[in-house]
Amino acid sequence: MNTFLTENEIRQTVNILIDKYNVSDTMLIKFLGTDKYLQINKMLNDLEEDDLDKNKLARMVVIEKGTYLFSGSNNNIRELRSYLLKQIDNKTLSQLYERNPISNRKIQSPSYMPNALAEKRWSMGGKWPRDFVQTLGFPLIFSGISIPKDHSTDPIQDIEPRKMVPPLVEYQKGLKQKMLSVLNQEKEKTRCVVTLPTGGGKTRVAVESFIDWMQPRFNEGKYLLWIAQGEELCEQAISCISDMWQEREFPETLRVYRFFGGKKIKEEDLIGGAVIASIQQLYTRIQSEDKALDEILANCGAMIIDEAHHATTKSYELLINKAKELVGEDLFPICGLTATPGRSNEETMTLVEQFEAYLIHPSLPDMKRYEVNPLLYFREEGYLAEPLFLLHEDGEEIEVTNDMMDSEQDDINNEFLNILAKDEKRNFQIIEYMMDIAVGSSSLVYACTVEHAEFLALMMNSVGRKSAVISADTPKPIRRMHISAFKKGEIEFLFNYGVLTTGFDAPKTDHILICRPTSSIILYEQMVGRGLRGEKFGGTKYCKVVDFSRNIKRHGEPLAYARFIKEWQVKEVKDFDGVMV
Repeated sequence: MNTFLTENEIRQTVNILIDKYNVSDTMLIKFLGTDKYLQINKMLNDLEEDDLDKNKLARMVVIEKGTYLFSGSNNNIRELRSYLLKQIDNKTLSQLYERNPISNRKIQSPSYMPNALAEKRWSMGGKWPRDFVQTLGFPLIFSGISIPKDHSTDPIQDIEPRKMVPPLVEYQKGLKQKMLSVLNQEKEKTRCVVTLPTGGGKTRVAVESFIDWMQPRFNEGKYLLWIAQGEELCEQAISCISDMWQEREFPETLRVYRFFGGKKIKEEDLIGGAVIASIQQLYTRIQSEDKALDEILANCGAMIIDEAHHATTKSYELLINKAKELVGEDLFPICGLTATPGRSNEETMTLVEQFEAYLIHPSLPDMKRYEVNPLLYFREEGYLAEPLFLLHEDGEEIEVTNDMMDSEQDDINNEFLNILAKDEKRNFQIIEYMMDIAVGSSSLVYACTVEHAEFLALMMNSVGRKSAVISADTPKPIRRMHISAFKKGEIEFLFNYGVLTTGFDAPKTDHILICRPTSSIILYEQMVGRGLRGEKFGGTKYCKVVDFSRNIKRHGEPLAYARFIKEWQVKEVKDFDGVMV
């Protein structure tokens, strides 16, 4: 069974709600909110599209709620459950109640049963939800039984040996050899920064190199400490380590520890292995004098810092000082990973100097044009997609003043992003452009706020283009479900705010739409990087990037997109007609 609603399930559910049970417009509008409903209709009128009728409204609600249409305890969902139960005959209702009685309540009259059953706890995939949807005639998926289970909530995972993964390509082999050479030469004093363009497979190369080097040390109770910025990157590292360990045919299992998302590790569970941690949790646990973390640091065999441009912060300074306190000044091998477009840039060289590290980058064929622009090699060989960049005309010029900036992040602040999110003219341009994208395309959209992402998704769903939203508040099962559906092409537009910049791969993405302006080149590269995987890595030859920030300036200069165009030597186009081959 699919984990995302099929078109047939959507149509069937809409027909049941409207034709069989005659659910009212008023009840459906409550799921969207009156203000949002009016806002959507106004935008539809501006786009010269028809207003939302009851069928379109029901379709929007079904798509937005998905398999959680009847799940939850808020008043709107309980009211819908109660209304639907009131529509079935008394005999069927009484039988349903007999199979799902309310604890400590004996209800004899069918007239009291709908409200009582509507209040009943809804456990996804449980007996009551299954009985509810089957009795009312809805597809079984709405009981929630198809939400996939995984290990991501377990603090500990043992990885069994044997699994096939694609071999490293030539430049990756060379990069691995350089890493092992430095490790074998410098040993505990190893300090290196590995640089590879976004989409080039830096995680895979680092994992394979350090797994090979650490394998005999795991048996001595040593730990590989892999540090990342968020849960997505942590889970991506675990997946890569798991695949790599199984592919190497090592005879023993490898224990992986999840040290992020508030998960706790007990000292008695520590036997050596790979510790995948967020810097946020490490910082918190150092301050709370966590004994398990002390044990890990005291027996650390190597530390890898993903997205190493963050390693200049106070959190990392605290971590390094704590490690020195436990093992001495020499520490253990430390390797930083960073995604840069060329051989080096200012951020990378700052890291190299700070850690007194070796700079390790891929060896390319001895051709002058690759010296000038290393990215040409990755594109010509099919490892990276070529970004085609369209800077969308976007209204009157806006100067970003100091009060529109977040001084800590050195980026545009949330207040200004909120203003942009509510800009009707700007939203009209964004939606109008998206409606012209070919049906069946895969578009990843970065919105200004969560509410902005939700509004844009609702608008696209209202015109029949299947869309979904992911934010930091999206429950993990729904997040996995939406990402899986996007990768399979079951939805065309995946809208998000702040969560799909790292640790997320959808190789067949052919449009990246950047609706949120940023002055951070690192954030910009991370957003665009989701679509840069080339054909040899299962991606595309070209990736269309559309930015809606032409009119937004800082000190009279364009934002991060201008630096991206320059550093990545991107082909800028006025439209995409006739560009693709």
